[in-house]
Amino acid sequence: MFSGPLLFVALAVGIAFIVVATTRYKMHPFLALLLTAYGMGLCGGLSPSKTVAALTGGFGKTVGYIGIVIACGCIIGTVLEKSGCAIVMANAMLKLIGRARSVLAMSCTGALVSIPVFCDSGYVILSPLTRSLARQTGVSLASFAVALSMGLYATHCLVPPTPGPLATAGELRADVGTVILLGLLVTLPVLATTYAYAQYAGRRIFVSPDPGGRAANPPENPAGEGATYGVKAAFGPIFFPVLLIALKSISDLPGRPLGDGAVRAFFGLLGDPNTALVLGVFLVWFVVRRHGREAFGAWCGEGLRDAGTIILITAAGGALGGVLRETPMATLIGDGLASLNLGRFSILLPFIVAVGLKTAIGSSTVAMITTASLMSHLLPSMGLATGAGPALATLAIATGAMMVSHVNDSYFWVITQMSGLSVSQGYRLVTVATAIAGLTGIATVFVLSLFLV
Repeated sequence: MFSGPLLFVALAVGIAFIVVATTRYKMHPFLALLLTAYGMGLCGGLSPSKTVAALTGGFGKTVGYIGIVIACGCIIGTVLEKSGCAIVMANAMLKLIGRARSVLAMSCTGALVSIPVFCDSGYVILSPLTRSLARQTGVSLASFAVALSMGLYATHCLVPPTPGPLATAGELRADVGTVILLGLLVTLPVLATTYAYAQYAGRRIFVSPDPGGRAANPPENPAGEGATYGVKAAFGPIFFPVLLIALKSISDLPGRPLGDGAVRAFFGLLGDPNTALVLGVFLVWFVVRRHGREAFGAWCGEGLRDAGTIILITAAGGALGGVLRETPMATLIGDGLASLNLGRFSILLPFIVAVGLKTAIGSSTVAMITTASLMSHLLPSMGLATGAGPALATLAIATGAMMVSHVNDSYFWVITQMSGLSVSQGYRLVTVATAIAGLTGIATVFVLSLFLV
């Protein structure tokens, strides 16, 4: 069993093993993640039985949370591509915003979608559009992947009603309305810097929008038939699930603006991401029904083959995160960093604690909630207990929980697998981008604290 600093050394070795095994020795990420999860559990002092329980628990929880969403998302994406609807969507976007602003449009779209929708679900839903735009513009898929994922990530972490910032605000007794307003303000520079990085990364890392870097097979419909789809019909299977999920989020707000009882239960069922994506599959079938049941069945099978690998790798990342959460790592980080005295820079303390927890255990939501429980009794001594202080502390925690996303974070695997990135490309694109997002966010929060505290 390792303890103290040795536990962090073990984590660093585990991460290095995943990178080297998958890049140099071509081990499948699924196996590398599981081996690392076993090793971290045993090194962290868990018994063999507890290690297996934590591993399978994390694996199962991740599959239960994201499995149906990814499967249905892959079906929708494949059908849109094969039927020609994706071409219609890409042409419509380019006509509306222009080729030069297509990457920025994905960043802003992600930010809007992720206010009511979880970032991983949003990425699954919108990834077919990024591939279509990459094909149409000739821009590296890396640019679109970073822009979309960071747009989704920013509002997911910074703007309630997503669970992380909402629970953190509740723990710190921050006014939710203030958190939303300031969170939107902090989101703007985060979007600007991550968009700039998306442009920079895309010029240096070319990622083909087609699997294996090969040219895509043409849509399986007669030439030009895709053009007969209306823009609303083509976009419907993507934005219909988003609308349902958004309505559920609205119905769950404390004021119950859409009513309670049967109304809320109705939106709770249809707006659950799993149900919403299943309905999206049926909608895309209705849109492309002219191709016949046989073609649609074949496209569904192809989408599910792609989904299987993505789900397993994502769940293996969840297994590693589940094991890490059972080790003493979170407690060591929280207790050690909470003892720091930063004086006038006290707003940085919750940020630092959240960074340590996020990097170690993978989950942004868990990092936020854990940090909030550690910081709640320290706010008076930090001068953040009144006025805008609790809201700024909430956002400092949220920006810390943004950095960094790597192999123990299921969102890392959703992005890399849905975009066809290698592990090393994931680190260069996703991990670096989340670091930029977090640093930009805390810099903005710090400046706001100079005027509001």
